Amino acid sequence: MDSSEKKPAVQSNLTLWLILFVCVLPIVASSVLYFMWKPTRFVNHGELLDPVPLADVVFLQKQGGQFSFSELSGRWSFVSIDDGVCDDYCAKKLYLMRQLRLTQGKYSDRVERVWLIPDGQQPAPQTLAEYQGTRAIGLSSGSGLELFPADGQRTEYIYLIDPVGNLMMRFPPDADPSRIKKDIAKLLRVSSGWRQIER
Repeated sequence: MDSSEKKPAVQSNLTLWLILFVCVLPIVASSVLYFMWKPTRFVNHGELLDPVPLADVVFLQKQGGQFSFSELSGRWSFVSIDDGVCDDYCAKKLYLMRQLRLTQGKYSDRVERVWLIPDGQQPAPQTLAEYQGTRAIGLSSGSGLELFPADGQRTEYIYLIDPVGNLMMRFPPDADPSRIKKDIAKLLRVSSGWRQIER
């Protein structure tokens, strides 16, 4: 084989190796990143939790009847856990949940607000009027509340439940409202194409 015949063969082999390199590089790079790189900060403000399925958990109400998050299927739900005699911090959370829902504009109908009341006490009429639209659920027992993780008191957090009934995020005490708003806006955008799956 003379040099003129060798040249195309070398170029052909070079092209083949180059194509192989381009195809394999992304796989190798992504594997290295996945196993060796740990992000030091996250975009979301809320704390992501290991999902806790709540859709089929039944909460017994003091006035009779039952409540289940399956009733809110297809909607994101803010949850506050506070006694019926709502203190200042409780009122602050209810106000924040109301305002966060309003700031979502055309998506606001996809956001629910739930106030779980472990002592079963009926809130004052003026409180219910001020936060109209919030589902105040007076519980006959605290059964089911143990599923809401807390480093301290559950009353310190606002929890978030996804449209299929999974508890998946919580917001810390004195969370930044503007950053919570960004978290919710992203979740609503991402989930706008979700289809409700029949159980």
